[in-house]
Amino acid sequence: MTRAKKVTLWTGAVVVVVLVISTLTVKKSGHTVRSSNDATKSSQSAGEMSGMPGMSSTTTGSVILTAKQIQQLGVTFGAVALRPLSNEVRTVGTVVVNETRLAKVTPKFGGYVEKLYVNFVGQPVRRGEPLAAIFSPDLVAAEQELLVSARLSRTIGASSVPGVSGSSTDLLAAAKERLRLWDVSDAQIDEVLRTGRPMRTVTLAAPTSGFVIDKKVVQGQSIQAGEELYTIADLSDVWVEAQLHEEDAGRVGIGAGATLQFTSYPGRPFTGRVTYIDPILGEQARTVKARITVPNSDGRIKPGMYATVILSSAAQSALTVPRSAVVQTGERALVFVDLGNGKLNAQTVRLGRTGGDYVEVLSGLTPGQRVVTSAQFLIDSESNLGEVMKSMIGMRGQGDTMSGMTPEPRNAVDATGADMRGMPGMSSPSKK
Repeated sequence: MTRAKKVTLWTGAVVVVVLVISTLTVKKSGHTVRSSNDATKSSQSAGEMSGMPGMSSTTTGSVILTAKQIQQLGVTFGAVALRPLSNEVRTVGTVVVNETRLAKVTPKFGGYVEKLYVNFVGQPVRRGEPLAAIFSPDLVAAEQELLVSARLSRTIGASSVPGVSGSSTDLLAAAKERLRLWDVSDAQIDEVLRTGRPMRTVTLAAPTSGFVIDKKVVQGQSIQAGEELYTIADLSDVWVEAQLHEEDAGRVGIGAGATLQFTSYPGRPFTGRVTYIDPILGEQARTVKARITVPNSDGRIKPGMYATVILSSAAQSALTVPRSAVVQTGERALVFVDLGNGKLNAQTVRLGRTGGDYVEVLSGLTPGQRVVTSAQFLIDSESNLGEVMKSMIGMRGQGDTMSGMTPEPRNAVDATGADMRGMPGMSSPSKK
């Protein structure tokens, strides 16, 4: 190779190296310029957003509305004030028989049923009305003893033998008492004494007025002493067993009033009172049973019916806001407070009891403040949008101005240590 050719090759290599270094320098400078331009554009975008028509959000998350915007959005306001607040719990219940008004018919002697006067379930009966006629050999024998005692009493009373008492009422009284212990009435005892003949059957009478809800006897049946024949229920008042959720158990006490509604009688409410609350919470359903006593003189309420129950106690004064003013976000409850001149500020509150259209406020508000009662979700979304945009702009500006974090170009080449000897036409000249 001649000397002229060698000089030409070295000159070309130097030109290539200069071009590579220049390209790298321009790329780095361009990246820095773009970063500065981006930060400037972000600031400009933020300024442009603040000038957009519509709601205006401040740096504290508040929202400012004009009078026209308030009218267009239909924003309404309510007052924070002390109001009477009643504990009201709505639940469901089932009508059952009042257990204190149940009566069982169980004879105290054995025998045979010769006739049934009440022979089907559901039949109404009155106190003293005959239920069944029972033939009992033991009762017949006791009645014969009664007659013998009565004749002996008359015979001894007419005797003139010295030393013999003219009265034997003790024997007669003992015979009568024996029949009374078997639930034989005084009228039946007097009938036996009047006729002088024992009665073949004894009639069982209804111990109370009501309805027969259970019958376990048929005509001709043999019965034993103590065997249950009838169950009679007085339905002049009934129980409604309501289920209280665990969170409502502490809001209802004995004596609380109750309003009940039945699908059988639409538009006609019934009233009652809580007379018992179960001391044990159901483990599976997590409910407490409350018993409500309801008058039922006309018999319209029937056991087995379902009822909608509204329980309420005496009203107590509390700091309240309208229920429509509260915005539930999941983790907290918010209320938008009117600060004047169209400025609305989101205020976190702690809520208590709920009664009717109002809810108790335990903390976060003071009496006399005005709160938004409509269009809260639109205002809340605008407030959240302002907070998000402010955070995004701040994070972007901070990332662009962080020192020492400029990324290197993807295809950057370290020209300082590049080995050009392997490139075609870039071999170094041999040393002479």
